[in-house]
Amino acid sequence: MAAFSRSDDSTLGRWWWTVDRWTLSALMALIAIGYVMMLAASPAVAERIGTSSRHSFFIKQVAYLALAATVMVVVSLLSPKNIRRLALLGFAGALVATAATLVIGVEIKGARRWLPIPFLSLQPSEFLKPCFAVVAAWLIAEGRAPGSKLPGMIITLCLFAIVGLILKQQPDIGMLFVVTVVLFAQIFVAGINLFVVGGAGALAVGLGAVVYLTRQHVRDRVAAFLSPVCNDRENYQICTALEAFGNGGLLGRGPGEGRLKNVLPDAHADFVFAVAGEEFGMVVCLVILGLFLFVVVRGLLKLLSESDLFVVLAAAGLLTQFGLQAFINMASTLHLIPTKGMTLPFVSYGGSSVIAIALGMGMLLALTRRRVTRSSGAEA
Repeated sequence: MAAFSRSDDSTLGRWWWTVDRWTLSALMALIAIGYVMMLAASPAVAERIGTSSRHSFFIKQVAYLALAATVMVVVSLLSPKNIRRLALLGFAGALVATAATLVIGVEIKGARRWLPIPFLSLQPSEFLKPCFAVVAAWLIAEGRAPGSKLPGMIITLCLFAIVGLILKQQPDIGMLFVVTVVLFAQIFVAGINLFVVGGAGALAVGLGAVVYLTRQHVRDRVAAFLSPVCNDRENYQICTALEAFGNGGLLGRGPGEGRLKNVLPDAHADFVFAVAGEEFGMVVCLVILGLFLFVVVRGLLKLLSESDLFVVLAAAGLLTQFGLQAFINMASTLHLIPTKGMTLPFVSYGGSSVIAIALGMGMLLALTRRRVTRSSGAEA
């Protein structure tokens, strides 16, 4: 890549000199960490559940992460106009597929979120998140354009209602929460009356109360969080995770020396951060945290000089989604919030998750590229 000269007018040459290479490097570092963590955590999980090969999870994740890196780079080559087109097609397809899970989906732990596809249990709602963020940004921006008669905000809220209804029926309250927060962040960035902000906040609190009162598993998780009992089944994983962090200390026990991953059911997925804490210590955990923080903060700072409302709203939504998902995973692993089954972007095991996150980050890189031409005009 470094061999590209500034005069190189090829597609890759223009991409290399316009893409945010610092953000790209941070994302690639997270993918590399994902490889290391799968090698550390997945063999123990595979052996415990009796799979044919101790490295079956790792081999699959190698393919998933390689595909994710490819998707991220390819999508980052696109122009904002083509990003809008991709998001519209992706949203339509993901919405239909997510609705299909209610009819033909595979039920796991009482939820229908996956479609049975050879070599992959596809969770289409993962792709719904980044695509809806970009579609919502486009609709809001178009609705606020001078002379526009498009009711962008109304259409966005109608689409959100459809998405929310489908996610509630699966049910996937965590995914619905993320989509809701991302949309609210975009509406806030677009500029709304403070009374509307207060009303939306009150509505969110009310909806949270309704979910708490009507969903037994939500009440159980909140109760387990407020009154943790380590010999209780609901708290087994979180207590084991906290013990893993304690065993790791500052520098960790060393690669492959972790012991609690052998008894931690989701060591390769939702609780992979605990494996990192035991084997590599607090220092590496802070590095992982720092990479996520760097991507989010750098992305937001780049938006300060952006004049295109669509780009600002779309990038803000994608960054909110990326940072919020990382925060929920790490905070629940550290028992700072009630546990929620949500992966750590690029680090946890999962095909749908890593590819969908790569799609979102590819869109972010494409939208934040320096759009220049040979004659100082703007690149389409």
